[in-house]
Amino acid sequence: QVQFVESGGGLVQPGGSLRLSCAASGSIASIYTMGWYRQAPGKQRELVARITSGGITVYLDSVKGRFTISRNNAQRTMYLQMNSLKPEDTAVYYCNKYPVVGQPWGQGTQVTVSS
Repeated sequence: QVQFVESGGGLVQPGGSLRLSCAASGSIASIYTMGWYRQAPGKQRELVARITSGGITVYLDSVKGRFTISRNNAQRTMYLQMNSLKPEDTAVYYCNKYPVVGQPWGQGTQVTVSS
């Protein structure tokens, strides 16, 4: 199974930006859809954005116009550009296949939006 490692999180002020990266241990070219997920304290994990191998994207309503998902199959990497961050975006962010069926989760990367 392909393993994923997330990075790029941190502490940012409201209105700031972060770019998350997801590095895969193997080829992602055969993975039709990949996604970024997040889990805030006390809440269930939710899908933030997903992208097909052909570049079709779908976003959670609350992040539309602020977040941009992209992938580079040749570099086995996926990204999440997050702009105009809000405190409610605070969560641990994960990348994985979509849908997630029997695929283990990585450790995620913490994003904290606070002044």
